[in-house]
Amino acid sequence: MCEIGATENKKREFEILALQYMDSFYNAALRLTRDQTAAEDLVQDAYLRAYRFFDKFEKGTNFKAWLFKIIKNVYINKYRKESKTPQMMDTSDAEASGFLSVTETPENQIFDRLLDDDITKALDSLPDDFRLTLILSDLEGFSYKEIAEILDCPIGTVMSRLHRGRKLLRKNLYEYAMDHGYLKG
Repeated sequence: MCEIGATENKKREFEILALQYMDSFYNAALRLTRDQTAAEDLVQDAYLRAYRFFDKFEKGTNFKAWLFKIIKNVYINKYRKESKTPQMMDTSDAEASGFLSVTETPENQIFDRLLDDDITKALDSLPDDFRLTLILSDLEGFSYKEIAEILDCPIGTVMSRLHRGRKLLRKNLYEYAMDHGYLKG
């Protein structure tokens, strides 16, 4: 009976800590995987692993960074190393009937408002290490130290990846900035 109570307390404590970051993690997973279904699977797998190892989390430390580290590890272990074989599915009937609209999901509506296609393409074109570092810093607001802990690398590496990633992004977006009047030629 005591074990059941402890399990319920663990579950409740985990939910309180973890659920507040669900949207943030999903958005980061979507940026990593570039696929809605894969992002949902990544978040689910990472949350399951986090729950299983919740007793390893040091109370009083940064829970969000701990979860991001798990998501990064799951992504690297599962999604980056797997061969990406496309799954074919006939959705024409569902789209025609209005039951399925790929472009009108809440996530896509948010991303459409926040990030123009050219900006999204430029970010997606970055190598994984640079893209992940930029996401953690510029979109999620982690400090260099937190990013270093999440990525298991020195702070200098984080700073270098941010510098090089931003430089590549700036190069990729130069033409976009010219076309949209942000820069004058």
